[in-house]
Amino acid sequence: MMSFISNLGLPLAKKWIAGTSVHDALLAAAEINKNGEKAIINYLGENYESKDQVVRVMTVYEDVMSKVQQQGVDADISAKPSQLGLRISNRLFLKNYMQLAELAKRKNLFLWLDMEESGYVEHTIRAYLKARRRFDNVGICIQANLKRSYKDVARIVGGGGIIRLVKGAYKESDRVAFNKAEERNRNYVRLMEYLFDHSPKFMIATHDEKMIDKAIELNRARRRRLMFGMLRGIRPKLALKLAEKGYAVYIYVPFGREWVAYSIRRLREAGHAKLVFRSLLQG
Repeated sequence: MMSFISNLGLPLAKKWIAGTSVHDALLAAAEINKNGEKAIINYLGENYESKDQVVRVMTVYEDVMSKVQQQGVDADISAKPSQLGLRISNRLFLKNYMQLAELAKRKNLFLWLDMEESGYVEHTIRAYLKARRRFDNVGICIQANLKRSYKDVARIVGGGGIIRLVKGAYKESDRVAFNKAEERNRNYVRLMEYLFDHSPKFMIATHDEKMIDKAIELNRARRRRLMFGMLRGIRPKLALKLAEKGYAVYIYVPFGREWVAYSIRRLREAGHAKLVFRSLLQG
């Protein structure tokens, strides 16, 4: 898989990766805005064990936030716990995350906290709930493939949190995850129904039309502040169709030099290999 993606090359991967620079990300976000959609900008990289790497990440995110505000781009920001220092220490991660949340608040931006592999989940949720007590401009990603996620969703919603619900892209053991598609999909619907019953605002982040149709059906009765999320370049026509119908649509825009690992995970995720290849063939 690694050699396949490396041979594929960035020019082709740029179908779903904005590029390597902040400038590339802002250009991609601006193009997305033209379609009536909003961007979620993420700087690629994770599992850092060097404080120098973490300092670099903080500098990049601060630059992104400043330029999003200066250029009037309609975009949220999304960061990963392990690129903010979680692998080094929980204390460092929490310090950096709170710093970014405060900066985003000052610049009137929304900050998402991505979810990573299962070993990071508890620290990630605790940090998020702590930030949520101070800031109203923060949200968190929850993965439907994890067996613990139902309790996590209830806990986060109980704390007033805003959830971006995804299926999950990390390879996990059967002990902690639903690895069969039918089980994962069933849990996604279960979590989605909980959100419609108990949360006023959340994001359904999926390319699965059955899940999207289910969300639209549920929303007819619940009338929530429903948002849809998709990855850049995967199903642009579907995203545009939803936006044209008046739904809030957010496109995840990753950028940076560490694009290979991201691309591999996207291909591993349920159904994404087929969607990625289809997007490449469409040109």
